[in-house]
This record gives sequence, structure tokens and C-alpha cells, in this order.
Amino acid sequence: MNPARNAPSALRYRLAPDPAAKAALEATFRAYDRMMEILDEIARTHNLGSNVVLLHAHAYEPIRKETALPSRLVTLGLRDRADYRAAQGRRLPLDDKLAKIKGPATISIATVEGRFSVPFDYAGYAEGWGQSVPAHLIRTDDGFEVHYGVTPNILPEEENAMDNIAAAPDNFLSRVGRLIAGIAYDAIEQAEGKNKLKVVGQAIREIERAESEARDALAAARAEEYRLNARRSEIERAMTDLTAKIEGAIADGRDDLARAGIARQMDLEAQFEVLSRAIDENNEKIEQCVTSLRAVLSALQDAEQRRADLEKSEAVASQQASTSPKKQGGTSAAAKALRAGRAVARATGVPPGIPYSSDIDELSTLHRDKEIAARLARLKSGS
Repeated sequence: MNPARNAPSALRYRLAPDPAAKAALEATFRAYDRMMEILDEIARTHNLGSNVVLLHAHAYEPIRKETALPSRLVTLGLRDRADYRAAQGRRLPLDDKLAKIKGPATISIATVEGRFSVPFDYAGYAEGWGQSVPAHLIRTDDGFEVHYGVTPNILPEEENAMDNIAAAPDNFLSRVGRLIAGIAYDAIEQAEGKNKLKVVGQAIREIERAESEARDALAAARAEEYRLNARRSEIERAMTDLTAKIEGAIADGRDDLARAGIARQMDLEAQFEVLSRAIDENNEKIEQCVTSLRAVLSALQDAEQRRADLEKSEAVASQQASTSPKKQGGTSAAAKALRAGRAVARATGVPPGIPYSSDIDELSTLHRDKEIAARLARLKSGS
């Protein structure tokens, strides 16, 4: 969502988090409270006032280490001190990295304990704000809400966000998922043809190519990280020098020089804001690259094991096939004898032996008994 500047109204989403998500949201508010305490301590110790660039230089890493807040929330919080106090600690700034609409009734929110998908209900409108953030996470007396700055009677951009999600290009992780699925046992068993080793070998080659791409992407992101951090260090040094010069100009009564220095200071702060966003986005890219690389390496290891298992099973099957005539010699001899008997029957006209049957045996016994009775009767009659 685009930043809502001077939004006259806010659309309210009342959240319905489960116990785990609720605990994470509460922990995020506590961590944000602690962040504001750290900022006050550092600003007071180094006499930084509200200088965002120098506050970032001195406070960003300590805050991240102690609070585990998402990097983007820390960056937004550097400008949020006065507004946070005015709101009595009941709301946090959000942007499109920290909160994303995932459906008609679900929002994804980044917290100190990871990202959670939280159901919500529409709850009408509230008063808007003039900050440059598009949304706020609000802590109410009975729960939590997310407020998006909007113009009344204009729907928020969740439809566009959902369209973007649906139209998003196939990402690298989904491709890795398909490669992993391709080397599953079921997929191998369902492969057409008999050469399953060839199927697995092709999957391994594709995974190896994916591994190379993942390493290249990670290297590019690391190089970008170096360039961005180098530029940020330059801005921080320039701001430090500029602050001293502005103070000197004011002490000498050179308001014209002080005004020029302040104007330059504002330009540097604007650059720093854009640079901080780029650094946060690049950090996310690095995390994704690392996750992708780990998944690829795991898939490659699994594929190699699949191939080893398949090679063993095919070797056993081949050995059984080579020894099957010996193991099944009796069956083969019986089949040959049956074929020979049929050939003799055709040559001599004498049918082959009738297989044993209990029914046939019973009929024979009955016939024999009747024959015995008949002969006995004839003997008694003297005929």
C-alpha cells in the first residue's frame, strides 16, 4: 500500500488473533516501548536531539539486538518518538512490509516472534492522521486493531494487494518446492518408462542449476549490502560534520550559513530514509536467498539419497532376475511336463490325465457302490 499522507480518515480492521498471535502482538508493543527508552537514553547521552540519521547510527544495532523488532519497524520508529508519546504508547507505525492484506478477512503482520496471519472484521472508520506511514497497529482496551489511512468512500487497496499477490511471478522458493516434489518417491514411481535413474539424474541436474542460481543471487545481494552500508556510513559522517558546522555558525551569528546547513541536513535525512528502506528490503532479500540456498542444498542431499536407494533396489532386482530360473526350476519343469503331456495326447488320441477333484472321487465311489450292490443282487437271484 502507498503511504497515506494527511489521510482524513482511517478504515478500522478489528483483529481476532489466536493466543499465539495475541502474545506476539503484546510482545511487540513491549519491545517497541523498550526501543523508545533506548532512543531517549542515546539521544540524551550523545546530545543528538531528533537527528534521525545520527540516532540511526548510534541506536539501530543496539535496538535490534535487544528488542528483536523487525528492521523496518525500527527504521520507522526513529521518526516516531514524539507521535508515540502523544498516542500514549497505544499504536505502532506500519507499512507494506510490516502488514499485508492476504485475503478478504486476513492480514499478515510482522512481530518480534515472526509473521502471523490474523483474521479481522471491518469495524468502520476512525480519525485519520498526517504521518507518512500508511497504517497503524492500535492497542485498544479489549484487543488490537489495524487502521489504514483512507479517503472516505474509497476502498482501501487490499484488492490491489491481492491482485499483486495473485499475479506475482513464480518465485525461486516455489521452484525449489517443485524440484523437491519431483524427487519424492511417489513421483519417481510414477515416472514414465523404466529408467527411473535417468529421471532422478535429471532432477539432480536441475537442483544443481538452482543451487548455482541461489549462490549467485546471494552474492549479488551481499554486494548490494556492502554498497548500501558504505553509502549510509558516508551520510552518517556528513551529518556528524554538518551538525558541528551548524552549531558553529549559530554561535558566530551566521544564520545564513546555519540555514544552508540545515537545508543540506534535511536533504541528507531524505536520502537516508530512502537508503534505509533499500537496506531493509535488501536484508529481506538476503534472508530469502539464504533460505532458498538451504532448501536447495537439502533437496540435493535428499536427491542423492534417492538415487543411491534406487540404484540399490535396481541392483537387487537385477540379481533376482538372473537367479530366477534356478529358484523356479520346479515350476518350469512342471510346465514343460504339462506341455509334453498335451503333445502326447494330440499324437495318440488318448486324453491326458484328469486332475484330481473331490467331486469326481465322490462320483466314482457312488458308481462303485452301485455296481457292488447290483452284482450282489444277481448272485442272490442265481442269474
